[in-house]
Amino acid sequence: MPNASTGNITCMTGRVIPLIDVRTTLLPPRMPGELLAHGEVADRLGRPLRDLRISVTDRCNFRCTYCMPKAVFDSNYRFMRHADLLTFEEIAQLTRSFVRHGVEKIRLTGGEPLLRKDLHKLIAMLAPIKTHDGVELDIALTTNASVLARKAAQLASAGLKRITVSLDALDDTIFRRMNDVDFPVRDVLSGIDAAAAAGLSPIKINMVVKRGVNEHEVVPMARHFRGSGHIVRFIEYMDVGTSNGWRMDEVVPSAEVVQRIAADFALEPIGANYPGEVAERWRYRDGQGEIGVISSVSHAFCRDCTRARLSTEGKLYLCLFANHGHDLRALLRGNGLPASSADRQIDSTIAHIWSGRADRYSEQRSEATVTTPKVEMSYIGG
Repeated sequence: MPNASTGNITCMTGRVIPLIDVRTTLLPPRMPGELLAHGEVADRLGRPLRDLRISVTDRCNFRCTYCMPKAVFDSNYRFMRHADLLTFEEIAQLTRSFVRHGVEKIRLTGGEPLLRKDLHKLIAMLAPIKTHDGVELDIALTTNASVLARKAAQLASAGLKRITVSLDALDDTIFRRMNDVDFPVRDVLSGIDAAAAAGLSPIKINMVVKRGVNEHEVVPMARHFRGSGHIVRFIEYMDVGTSNGWRMDEVVPSAEVVQRIAADFALEPIGANYPGEVAERWRYRDGQGEIGVISSVSHAFCRDCTRARLSTEGKLYLCLFANHGHDLRALLRGNGLPASSADRQIDSTIAHIWSGRADRYSEQRSEATVTTPKVEMSYIGG
């Protein structure tokens, strides 16, 4: 129940969940002393800006315990007002600025992005945008697939290239328990089939592995999708946000995941598809596809991180584990500048913010840092 004096929730188990709304700890945009020319930028560790995660909603119809537990995200939780969200036109305008600085890949996320009305219209706005080399953007979407079966064809027609589906178990009882809204696994599998039929491939399937909950589903998941052309990626349970009660003893290291699968199917490591790819790739030796493991806890990959995150209402976050964002919406609304001048100001501000970036949380993780306030994954996406 809520505790007004501490701002915490004490669950029936006795565990205390801090209720720190990181959305309110936002920095104004860091305006440069002079306008910087647009163009590719690198941060203080030499990392370029290549990937942009765009959260289009902070709402989700699941209540996965590791992301949006019911103890916090209940009927009284205050989600964003629609008027506070970036419009599709504003998202497209900011995307063009990020692309001018080197972004090549866009991932639409949430919350559950398919809950945003008419999302296909946003994809159609983003599809014509070209990189500085004149190449089409790689536009992807991450979803729980709850409504994907009826939307996949429309999304593909609008210009969506790829899709990633979150699926934490094939066992229906375990899956219903983890999503905590009694949603059946068969409907997710139907969404995956619809996405494949619409040409949104290769489909990636993300499984968050949590010890004592679903680690025994690792091999069945690998077996089910082996030879399908889909790529299952096993993700270490991470200390994102402050509401999921993360503990190190609930983490199943990626090395253990690989060992479990290799006991049934011979594997061999393969190289990354591109610089900064977060998943370590393994191929079935008999040619039946591949799997990936994402090891943010046991094997940090901060030094290659090229990702920026744009929140639902236009705050720029430089790390998945950040505790503050930079308000870009303020530059879109209320500056009174002509469109061309506003774009130059936004370009300059993004360059200024990224060039000062030195975030490397996973490399610095400690007992002290895991309890510090961090933005919730449901707010800026995974």
